[in-house]
Amino acid sequence: MKVGIIGLPGSGKSTIFQALVQQGKEIVQKGQNRIGTVRVPDVRVDELRSRYPRGKTIYAQVEYFLPGVLGHKKENIYDQKIWPRIRENDALIFVVRNFSGLGLPDPTPARDFNQLDQELVFADLVVLEKRLERLLLDKKRGVKKNPEELNLLMECQKFLDNGMPLRKSPELPTSRLLKGYAFVSAKPILVLFNNEDEDDQLPEIENLTSSEDCMVIRGKLEQELSQMPDEEAKEFLKEFNIPASAMTRVIKRSYTLLGLLSFFTVGSDEVKAWTIKAGTKAIDAAGAIHSDIKKGFIRAEVLSYEDLMDAGNYQEAKKRGTLRLEGKNYIVMDGDIIEFRFNI
Repeated sequence: MKVGIIGLPGSGKSTIFQALVQQGKEIVQKGQNRIGTVRVPDVRVDELRSRYPRGKTIYAQVEYFLPGVLGHKKENIYDQKIWPRIRENDALIFVVRNFSGLGLPDPTPARDFNQLDQELVFADLVVLEKRLERLLLDKKRGVKKNPEELNLLMECQKFLDNGMPLRKSPELPTSRLLKGYAFVSAKPILVLFNNEDEDDQLPEIENLTSSEDCMVIRGKLEQELSQMPDEEAKEFLKEFNIPASAMTRVIKRSYTLLGLLSFFTVGSDEVKAWTIKAGTKAIDAAGAIHSDIKKGFIRAEVLSYEDLMDAGNYQEAKKRGTLRLEGKNYIVMDGDIIEFRFNI
């Protein structure tokens, strides 16, 4: 899973990035892009590892991308050259300032959110208008193109021209003909309100907190927390009434936002978590591991994590009948432990 982090200058997005990737403060050049990869915390993987201690343990991973900002302009915060890299992400995090400070104006979270949203709309319009210009020129020249693509793009243009992000009309950008455009305004977003240290409440913003996926984060506290030893961090969480670290909470919310789940493969040599979309069939889950496994798929031996814990081991689970044989159309569930049988 890849998640891009964007925000206006002074929003604290670098602090949030450091908290999420558990990185200390560092000096970076102006405009420098930053990437951090963290493993997805999962107690199920930890438990499975304790049962197969000799092999490797591979957790699911999240890659966070923080694009560099070249200046402090009020409009077009991000240079057009960076948008192709932002488009590669599965979802976006908006970091919105909701704290005051010496020399800072009062926070304006609603206005800041709207400015970020319009950045996405403008970036998509640039791509769309170039493509429309080319398609219309080809049409005049008599070059045959799929008319459905042109119609879909013109529908998208209506939305964008009205300042509406394409995620408000998800059926448009998810069309097979438009998937390659990777419109940024169509991506799922998580709005992180970066609050004061003592403030753990969402700001009251009509038509925003009810229509978008929002959560509060206290950036400075979370950045400090990410650098603490485990025992000290536990006390810190309790003192400031923080249910879990920013990394854990944001990852969990991102999984929900994207409709993701984890299944596991286990053996004497490896315990590994795999991330797939909810609703994925067994044959496609096999393909997430290797194309040859999908190609030669025979069946899947499936045992839920809960059933394994109840039984204590594979042999007992088999006796109880909770180890099942499933075909290629079986819908993989969160926590399934799967061994794929295949022949190539």
